[in-house]
Amino acid sequence: MSVRMRAASQDVLGGPEVLKIIEVDRPEPRITEVLVRVRAAGVNPTDWKHRRAGVFLTPPFTLGWDVSGVVEEVGLGVTLFEPGDEVFGMLRYPFANGAYAEYVAAPARTFVRKPAELDHVHAAAMPLAALTAWQALVDTAGVRPGQRVLVHAAAGGVGHLAVQIAKARGAHVIGTARAAKHDFVRGLGADEVVDYTEVDFADAVKDVDVVLDTIGGDYGPRSLRTMRPGGTLVSLVLHELADDLPAQADKAGVRHRGVVVEPDHAALGEIAALAAAGRLRVEIDTVLPLERVAEAHARGETGRATGKIVLTVG
Repeated sequence: MSVRMRAASQDVLGGPEVLKIIEVDRPEPRITEVLVRVRAAGVNPTDWKHRRAGVFLTPPFTLGWDVSGVVEEVGLGVTLFEPGDEVFGMLRYPFANGAYAEYVAAPARTFVRKPAELDHVHAAAMPLAALTAWQALVDTAGVRPGQRVLVHAAAGGVGHLAVQIAKARGAHVIGTARAAKHDFVRGLGADEVVDYTEVDFADAVKDVDVVLDTIGGDYGPRSLRTMRPGGTLVSLVLHELADDLPAQADKAGVRHRGVVVEPDHAALGEIAALAAAGRLRVEIDTVLPLERVAEAHARGETGRATGKIVLTVG
């Protein structure tokens, strides 16, 4: 007899109201997989974009990629973990793996051990955003000590972690944010903060080596005006890129790259070590139970959250 579990799912695209709590069969761990009892699931902007437009998914599906929880079972060949281990990780993006549920099954190396210094809420808030920042700044741009790094939306989910990762790499960090969030961004380690509502950041910032564009639209082309030749512009909002942005970057002598986050056991281990050492902290904006998932999405879509939104499960 199959074991049932609760999940927040949707069978149509639309607003937050399409998210419903349903009962489904609990997954079973396959070879090299672990079954994790979810304690908390992170909510990211990509979640509500998929809820509204599908993007890479077709309903019905259960959203969510960020997980923190406890290993319930291990599949054949798993040696990293045992039942009872506390773990956190990012399920394979952009597929419908479904972190908004009581259990998830995924390859063991999707996860790392949760540092004792992090509770499940803070651990669940970290993987997708921190891996995005790491893969953009470390793997793609190769940020080095002394470089000037511009992080857009520096108080946001990815942005506030990117500021800290860039600082951990020895960079001089400049962030864009509303004035009300400047103290927060400076508290993360930013050396300079620009109020994009009062000035054009492209006029206020110069001689940048690396730009992390988390916003899209005209932010990429405008960012080129801030950059040194030989710099790297990393874009995260791939579907909003101007068609001629790579050509514009090439003309400016700048390397342009688009990043889609992927699971990375080694990088997540580095992130966990930074968090355990107190060098990387995730800001929590809102914590809600799974049953209030629609409210969590509505809060996220205001664009005014500082840090991350997290759902608790069970």
